[in-house]
Amino acid sequence: MRDLDVAAGEESIGTRIRRLRLDRGLSQRELSGPGVSYAYVSRIEAGQREPSLKALRILARKLRVSLELLETGAAVSDAQDRQLRLADAELELSLGTDLRAAEESFRALLVDARESGDTYVEARARAGRGIALSALGEARGAVAELERALDTEAAVPELRPEAYRALACAYRELGMPQRAVALLERCVEELGQRPPGDEASTALYTTYLSQALEERGEAAGARIALLEARERLEAIGDARARIRLYWSLARAAAEKRHFDRSLAYTWRAVALLEANEDTVELARAHLTCARMLVEEGQGESAGTHLERAEWLLQLAGEPAELGVLRTAQSRWAAEVGRVDEALERAREAVEILEGDEAQGGAWYALGVAHALRNETDEADAAFRSAVDHLARGGDWREAARASREWARALRTAGRETEAFEVMEQATLLTVRGMGAEARRAH
Repeated sequence: MRDLDVAAGEESIGTRIRRLRLDRGLSQRELSGPGVSYAYVSRIEAGQREPSLKALRILARKLRVSLELLETGAAVSDAQDRQLRLADAELELSLGTDLRAAEESFRALLVDARESGDTYVEARARAGRGIALSALGEARGAVAELERALDTEAAVPELRPEAYRALACAYRELGMPQRAVALLERCVEELGQRPPGDEASTALYTTYLSQALEERGEAAGARIALLEARERLEAIGDARARIRLYWSLARAAAEKRHFDRSLAYTWRAVALLEANEDTVELARAHLTCARMLVEEGQGESAGTHLERAEWLLQLAGEPAELGVLRTAQSRWAAEVGRVDEALERAREAVEILEGDEAQGGAWYALGVAHALRNETDEADAAFRSAVDHLARGGDWREAARASREWARALRTAGRETEAFEVMEQATLLTVRGMGAEARRAH
């Protein structure tokens, strides 16, 4: 076979497809098929037609190269090419856009990986094909592939939940619910022997088990499993604990020379870390939007952003992030007239943020909530704590705003002298803030 990199940068897509086709001894008719007709292939190679993304996927699969190589001519090693094709097939499977195309991609990858001795890609491709076959209703083929794929050192339950679930579903489709239950019970037991820190995986498999037990007619067992799953879900720690666990398991596997398993744990840790960071950043963006809307008097519009932020932070947030969310929720509730909710959320925020620099904002929200309830003494104490925390943290602008709210609450209660003193403090804080901003500007 000729070197795929020859003049790659000078080739058009059509020329590249023709070269790869001839390298593999294929005719245009043999390369064509559903979605890419013989005439279409001919026009692409002649430069008369620009291929669609769907056509490129089909042609890449038939030519056994990655989509990136076919589209850009980028030079990659055979191992990199297999990894790219594997990632593309797994994405296609996850999105569910074309299950049959994904199955065919995995099948082609299996042949290539087996011939190259690439056991890692072979195992993942086999698992992917099994999942695709299960989703297509071809249970016997799914069982054959998945049983082989999961009989490898890297196929531990916490790393391939979608594969184990697909195998259990295939067993049930074939009228073997007892095998599905036994498989999932074994997974739960195996996960129970791991170091603590991955309650999420155990909860997931316990949920799968409850479904399998229910389908087998064991309603009582299904309820018990579901209760266990709920308890485990409530005990789940932050995502970073799972990341640290997988990293530790990766190093332990490497020490035992189980390199495929070590690699699988490492990639799982990296994926969780990236997803966690992306999720938290998205939650922060929603929080920023909500705060801006509340400050602009558009409280009703902020509610959706806060709901979305809460959902995201439950997936990946640190405790301090949740405390900041509770502060924002309190300010929003105060803005829309839900005073009792504002008080409750502010109290939660103050408690969560104990010792954190963001606690000043929580005290501020608590002061506002007490003021709305005409609880002047409580508001006075909360605002005092807020201004103290914010000023110590150098947030002069927010400290000045809190002071003005504080003065307003005192004035409403008829405590004019105290209100005047607090307003003087607000002026001083504003001046300090302007000085700090001027220094930063220089």
